[in-house]
Amino acid sequence: MTNEQLTTAFKALGDPTRLAIFQCLRDCCPTVALEENGEIRPASGPTVGEVCCQITGAEKITSTVSAHLKELRLAGLITMEKRGKFVVCALNPATVAALAAFLGEKTNACC
Repeated sequence: MTNEQLTTAFKALGDPTRLAIFQCLRDCCPTVALEENGEIRPASGPTVGEVCCQITGAEKITSTVSAHLKELRLAGLITMEKRGKFVVCALNPATVAALAAFLGEKTNACC
């Protein structure tokens, strides 16, 4: 990741609500999605509504949570995929791996 991408990712995680959403997505179990036709299939993550419920306790999606999800998506930290009438959220594994690698790096350069 470039320094600009790292800055954007860390800035997005610097907000307590966005960090809570990120942790929710990191810790959640895989769910199933119910299609409009009644079919059930595996989903790669919780829906936006489920994330909102976990974060705010409300069953309705709030504009605040939507804005936070957008910031996380624009920072490359999460993916959002429309499936039928649902939007499924998941961590972006490539970005998470890049952040983990960055945090785990050791440099020999000292002041």
